Amino acid sequence: MSQNKPIHDKWSILKPLFTPLEVPAKTVLLAEGSLSKKMFFVEKGCLRTWVNSNGKDITTQFFFEGDGVSSIESFMTNKPSLYTIESMEPCMLQVITQKDFQDTLNNSQQLRDQMLEHLYTRLLKSQQIFFSYLKNTPQQRYEELLAKHPEVVQRIPQHYIASYLGITSVSLSRIRNRR
Repeated sequence: MSQNKPIHDKWSILKPLFTPLEVPAKTVLLAEGSLSKKMFFVEKGCLRTWVNSNGKDITTQFFFEGDGVSSIESFMTNKPSLYTIESMEPCMLQVITQKDFQDTLNNSQQLRDQMLEHLYTRLLKSQQIFFSYLKNTPQQRYEELLAKHPEVVQRIPQHYIASYLGITSVSLSRIRNRR
């Protein structure tokens, strides 16, 4: 989730290659099972990633202003995406193609270093989320979300938060009422 860094600070080397894209809420930018050919940087708005589990969508992450989003596994390996990327709000995005990104990555040690740092950060966040699911109760996961990412609770509908926490909307309502 967002570290609220402007796009130009972290990924300034890519800025000349960006194409602006404005999308309304509920726009699928990448469907699960498709090949990822674009990387998105959120200038304004919110994106989420989700997976389909027996016809039910399960939210895996949220991305806000300053975040970069792609199905990195698909983007880097040309294998089908494991998840869908969708806008939660009307969004202003900056987009770079896989080819432009790869060409720049191949010719820039600075970008390779930034990408490595970004991937480590994402891996650590993914591990934290994974271990939180293993050791914490839904109440603890919700309180951790409130403490670390209050923008999620302020901007995201409750049923998506419940999905992200791995609980039902009814359970989330009970947790909120206990506070």
